[in-house]
Amino acid sequence: MSETSTKPYLIRAIYEWCTDNGFTPYIAVFVDSQTNVPREFVKNNEIVLNVSFDATSGLDMGNEWIAFSARFGGVSRKIDVPIENVLAIYARENGQGMAFPVERSVPETQAATERENNPPPKLAPVDTDAPAPVTADADNTGSDDDPTPPPVPRIGGKKPSLKVVK
Repeated sequence: MSETSTKPYLIRAIYEWCTDNGFTPYIAVFVDSQTNVPREFVKNNEIVLNVSFDATSGLDMGNEWIAFSARFGGVSRKIDVPIENVLAIYARENGQGMAFPVERSVPETQAATERENNPPPKLAPVDTDAPAPVTADADNTGSDDDPTPPPVPRIGGKKPSLKVVK
């Protein structure tokens, strides 16, 4: 019998830590053909999702999948993310959390199709010192008011970092 991965347990633990401390838990996800997310918000085969209680409905964080419903642009969408595709889970407010290694193998034909179907958006210049993740707004609505979370505050002038777990 093979050993169960620690990754889903660590994801659930960081999620619980975020909610216990009043933080907003976000997950960064590598998007491939197995991942069911709104493709219009995917950038460079990645998406960041708010998985807080207020932003999701029916959140199920199992050992193989994270599944929930969330509103994007006022429309409820079913989200399914394989645990193996979770790149990181962290608190929006301070960036504390954990990152995970993920095999990023997107077939070239799929990547070319995604480039054709999703041309890069015209973006305003951003501060490269503190990039914000690509995400829908705080409740996953995808509104145009503020599509990205605020930059992560720096504590003691240091950039927060995530620990990679193998």
